[in-house]
Amino acid sequence: MTDLLKIYQKLLAAYGPRHWWPAQTPFEMAVGAILTQNTNWRNVEKAILNLRHAEALSVPALAALPRTSLEGLIRPSGFFRQKAERLQLFTGYLQQHYEGRLELLLQQPLEPLRTELLSLKGIGPETADSILLYAGEHLTFVVDAYTGRIFERLGILCGQKNYAVIRQMFMDILPPEAPLFNEYHALIVAHAKEHCRKKPACTGCPLADRCRYLLDRQSSLG
Repeated sequence: MTDLLKIYQKLLAAYGPRHWWPAQTPFEMAVGAILTQNTNWRNVEKAILNLRHAEALSVPALAALPRTSLEGLIRPSGFFRQKAERLQLFTGYLQQHYEGRLELLLQQPLEPLRTELLSLKGIGPETADSILLYAGEHLTFVVDAYTGRIFERLGILCGQKNYAVIRQMFMDILPPEAPLFNEYHALIVAHAKEHCRKKPACTGCPLADRCRYLLDRQSSLG
């Protein structure tokens, strides 16, 4: 069994299933993936709730909203002007190329689909992989800043911060199962918030026995 799987099992035992990504439809998941850029999920939830109350969580409704109205609805997510533009570019693209149906876009094979998403303005690797995994159930691993922080402290990444390299490491080592990729990323987020913060809270950490950062710190103190 690889270290990555052992780490997954420890995190799962500590935090339990996370049931991530919280959304009612695949399109809502895609919207959330764009809104969560450079902010936390609590702020995204407020923006999603505003969109839901405005009955704007569909491709035609979101595309038809006046830009200023959309900006106001998603203001809690931060960078609201930039994100409003990205959302309407995305919905416009779906209307122009896929009859306004996200499911038609997501029916494509993973690699050409990922390349297509990455070609769209405002959609980088993390956003693309979030849409692919959570909305499309495609076999891709989502990497975020939490992933880099945790696995560097564990001594697995050894300073490697390249998104593509980290993503490929998980995809090469883990069993090819989208639900596993989904759960693992959610557990990484939970662990980063509970223990492996910027200023770590190491007491009670479920990964303390294998954390190089903690061992080095203890050695320097002792």
